[in-house]
Amino acid sequence: MLTLQGLNAWYGTSHVLQDISLEVKQGEIVCLIGRNGAGKTTTLKSIMGLIGKTSGSIRFDGQELSTQPAHCRYGLGLAYVPEERRIVPGLSVRDNLRLGLVASPDKHRETELIAHTTKLFPRLAERLDQMAITMSGGEQQMLAIARAMISSPRLIMLDEPSEGIMPVLVDEMFELFSAMKAQGTTILLVEQNVELALAIADHAYVLDQGTIVHHDTGKALLADAEIQERYCSV
Repeated sequence: MLTLQGLNAWYGTSHVLQDISLEVKQGEIVCLIGRNGAGKTTTLKSIMGLIGKTSGSIRFDGQELSTQPAHCRYGLGLAYVPEERRIVPGLSVRDNLRLGLVASPDKHRETELIAHTTKLFPRLAERLDQMAITMSGGEQQMLAIARAMISSPRLIMLDEPSEGIMPVLVDEMFELFSAMKAQGTTILLVEQNVELALAIADHAYVLDQGTIVHHDTGKALLADAEIQERYCSV
């Protein structure tokens, strides 16, 4: 579904990503792991078209994306939930979900899509009229994911979804990712909680200083304590 070949990215004169190549197959959960600053977030932003200077190939379902702006990539079925969540705190849960339909051809089905999406997020179903700012960090993260999911993306990219969230909600969130996969959503996940991420990942790539240094199945990397210690310790 998604293939990167020789992807490079720069911030100014800083060469952040160096010849990244990876693939994500339909229906998989693929995880990017590595230390802070390894290039994980930059990889997601490059795929979404949010980095000013890149080179190499980004193909989604066989279509080259590297010259397309971010809104066109969204229209093809790519969704991105950034690390900062970026919900609108002054709006209700319902209105935040509605924002995910602004550019959707299905926005006339708003009521139906909100009801369908919140089946995966029962905490949100109970809080549709609550102001988003009054929810916990974990609930706000679920709202950000639900807002991306409401447009029925084919592939969703999640950047550090468990950061700053209480453990009981982290476990609930990772169960949610497995449920999303079961419904047919492909997931590209950046996550510092390596153990939880690898436990649900079909495949994983290890990034270090802007390059991929190792890749394997999630199960194999979960059992490889040396790789985790060498490349994934914060």
